[in-house]
Amino acid sequence: MRVSLPWKIAAGLLVNLLSSICIVFVNKWIYIHYGFPNMSLTLVHFVVTWLGLYICQTFGVFCPKSLPASKVLLLALSFCGFVVFTNLSLQNNTIGTYQLAKVMTTPVIILIQTLWYGKSFNLKTKLTLVPITLGVFLNSYYDVKFNMLGMVFAALGVLVTSLYQVWVGTKQHELQVNSMQLLYYQAPMSSAMLLSIVPFFEPVVGEGGIFGPWSVTAIVMVLFSGVIAFTVNLSIYWIIGNTSPVTYNMFGHFKFCITLIGGYILFKDPLSLNQALGIFCTVFGILAYTRIKFSEQEVNKSKLVQRP
Repeated sequence: MRVSLPWKIAAGLLVNLLSSICIVFVNKWIYIHYGFPNMSLTLVHFVVTWLGLYICQTFGVFCPKSLPASKVLLLALSFCGFVVFTNLSLQNNTIGTYQLAKVMTTPVIILIQTLWYGKSFNLKTKLTLVPITLGVFLNSYYDVKFNMLGMVFAALGVLVTSLYQVWVGTKQHELQVNSMQLLYYQAPMSSAMLLSIVPFFEPVVGEGGIFGPWSVTAIVMVLFSGVIAFTVNLSIYWIIGNTSPVTYNMFGHFKFCITLIGGYILFKDPLSLNQALGIFCTVFGILAYTRIKFSEQEVNKSKLVQRP
């Protein structure tokens, strides 16, 4: 893992915080007020992301690196699933349920890293996952807008997102590339994959299609969503490549508090007492996990200072 200056990491986290919150509200607004198709919106995100990276490399922000397609194929495929399923979860769930379901990414990442990558986590860390999981369950179970299809999309989104985030970190180290180099190569591959399946699930032309008679406002909102998605994707790659998948997710849990409040205010999502209890449990687990991680980092720093 590359060592980055603390201020650079802080700046990357701030950019991810603002763009991640913004993309949720903008996409939800597009789904509710314009009915733009989900996969088509995801395709726009991928294309804009690639164009943004193309402009970056044109101005010398980074130097593209040729990679074997076979090494990036699974990552590109998981990228499609990651964005499509999370967007479908957002489309079919309240913002509260959507956000809390995403919290389950951390336990799944820990499980994947334990079973397949031989990484160990202490008992205290594992125990913090109990209130997190309980909180997600309470919120989902007592959500008055609960629907099974939405929960299926949420579960698939968590699984694919977890795999994707673990692979992003390992691929950057394995292929010796930075976040922009990997995303620049992977984004067009993901776009081609999604373009080949969109016609089977959504109309392409005419009413409701990506090339349908959309208003100027709708088109501007979709393109704006694409620009934000580019920022989100780039910051995800940068943060994971310079920290770790678990660090990215634990930071992400603080974002859901702001997004939850915004969801209840902007979209009038209902909130029961049991859901509020679930949110409290989740926040408690997040704070406990963060405190343990900070303590571990301080211990490691002390050991490095004492080392001759």
